[in-house]
Amino acid sequence: MAPFSPCFWCAPSDGVTSKGGVARKKFIAVAGNIGAGKTELTSFLCRKYDLTPYFEPNDQNPYLAPFYKDMKTWAFRSQIFFLTHKFRLHRELERHSGTVLQDRTIYEDAEIFAKNLHRQRFIDRRDWQTYRELYETIAQALSPPDLMIYLRCPVQTLRERIRLRGRSMEKDIPVAYLKRLNALYEEWFSNYKMSPVLVLSTDKLDYLTNLVDRVDLFRQIEKYL
Repeated sequence: MAPFSPCFWCAPSDGVTSKGGVARKKFIAVAGNIGAGKTELTSFLCRKYDLTPYFEPNDQNPYLAPFYKDMKTWAFRSQIFFLTHKFRLHRELERHSGTVLQDRTIYEDAEIFAKNLHRQRFIDRRDWQTYRELYETIAQALSPPDLMIYLRCPVQTLRERIRLRGRSMEKDIPVAYLKRLNALYEEWFSNYKMSPVLVLSTDKLDYLTNLVDRVDLFRQIEKYL
């Protein structure tokens, strides 16, 4: 597959200024599995286009470290934490006066991570129904992104990146867990219609050191700004 592959066609806009900035407010989201490169790309694009980043509140989640050691005990509580905090974060970025870039959205929490935990029976049917009712109520009140960037990445590359960044809570993440998340991402994006999608194959894309890749990345992004 080519490194750039928009899932849905979207007519390019004239939103980029001559200086490479953004002419009007937009909400751009970056989606992808653990280790796909979301935070790195978010930081890079925010520096390039002078955007405001909104990062995932992993460090604030008191359930995340114990969750990776005992998923069944902590899955529901961890996902409720993410859901409520992502709701507040989403409302905050909606109020921001300029263009924002979010590293993982509330939609992924529900449609990928929480769903996976339910399918694995780490979240039981009763808790899952409660979670979905809360999520669907919240989602109706939110504005969707103007562009969703999906970082597609094979599990082998995810594992290597997770190892290299050395976060203690992630070191024992099972390969099967990453595979299930990848499958859910593909399933979700095959039916995603809230906004245009730009798919980047991050195991092939080297925008930090390869000038051609960098120019191609800017060209693809600027079609949607």
